[in-house]
Amino acid sequence: MEAGGLAAGKSTAAVNNAWVVFEDEAGQSMTPPRARTWGRQGITPVVRVRGRGSGRVSMAGMTCYKPGERSRLIYAIREYRGRKDEPKGFGWKGYRDLVIRAHTQLGGPIVLVWDNLRMHLVAPLREFFEANTTWLTVFQLPTYAPDLNPQEGIWSLVKRGIGNLAAADLSQITRAVKRKLKMLQYRPEVIDGCLTATGLTL
Repeated sequence: MEAGGLAAGKSTAAVNNAWVVFEDEAGQSMTPPRARTWGRQGITPVVRVRGRGSGRVSMAGMTCYKPGERSRLIYAIREYRGRKDEPKGFGWKGYRDLVIRAHTQLGGPIVLVWDNLRMHLVAPLREFFEANTTWLTVFQLPTYAPDLNPQEGIWSLVKRGIGNLAAADLSQITRAVKRKLKMLQYRPEVIDGCLTATGLTL
């Protein structure tokens, strides 16, 4: 844990009276995630969808924790429809803006914990971090350690919530994802449960 910077991250947060913020990304295409449903005995329900070449919904989310405070969920969503010169996901500016929004909404210092995604390591983001050390400290999760990130639990709940959705278009997927994330924002006990599932404590 200490080698991965997590124990150090917790002590840094305590010293600075900061929020510990876990970030992660996910995506959803027109093909719905597999989920359980009801059906006649011996007959497997089949949901037919148009999945190929229909775009993708990209999601970036942050689960935010601080002792004595209600846990928070902050997120951003982007649609990719396959148009020329349209970005497929979040660029470094999108991540920077999400961190700034978290700082504004949380109203205090942040200890940001995220993975080693290539876009997280680009020079403009490093420069942004170095220019804002008064309120921002960044730690990288160990490689291949999604089980240590509570935001993964949020994505699992979102995917379960839209399982078997036979969406007519990408906009319907986007609305369903936003509705589920908005609901989770008002359930801090679920956000706390995602942290508990990682085995980490504050």
